[in-house]
Amino acid sequence: MISLSHYVPAFAAVFPGFGALAPWMILDNRMTLLRDKMAALPEEAYDIRNGVAVHRSAIIETGVVLKAPVIIGPGCFIGAHAYLRDGVFLEEDVSIGPGCEVKASLIFASSALAHFNFAGNSIIGRQVNLEAGAVIANHYNERAVKQVYVNVAGKRIHTGMDKFGALVGDQCKIGANAVLSPGTLLEPRTVVGRLVLIEQNPPTEP
Repeated sequence: MISLSHYVPAFAAVFPGFGALAPWMILDNRMTLLRDKMAALPEEAYDIRNGVAVHRSAIIETGVVLKAPVIIGPGCFIGAHAYLRDGVFLEEDVSIGPGCEVKASLIFASSALAHFNFAGNSIIGRQVNLEAGAVIANHYNERAVKQVYVNVAGKRIHTGMDKFGALVGDQCKIGANAVLSPGTLLEPRTVVGRLVLIEQNPPTEP
């Protein structure tokens, strides 16, 4: 099975009790995970309203849409017209650039989505950088069989999910307009070139 601590060593400390789950199961339980996390946040440090918690040191630019539950940690920056929805966690010093969409994802410290990025149903480690236009896709719109598989040490594992984007290890660099297809497991410190397609879950149907 997947060792989450190999990809994102900080995960177990940030979310105690969840680190033994597969990443897609963690995301499937994200509402409970975020609700519990939000209940433990210090009110003097966070502005908490209607299921959205924003650290008082975070910067939120004009036109940003935050749909609960969302937790935005210390020192984060959310650029103009970004859209965070369906359960999003940003640890600390995370930068979400203008026009980005983040859906159902957990993003750890000092990572950055430059601008016009999409990240769906994903866990993104620390010090990860997505250049402009890079996409983490979470759904096979073009396939008759939608369910996502992952490959671990040559073994194909069925996630049971129609939507799962990627597990991106710490310090990965993803080039402009690159695409991580659903079910991508990206080893720490991986560099993905510009315009590259990562496809680890090839179709099995004719």
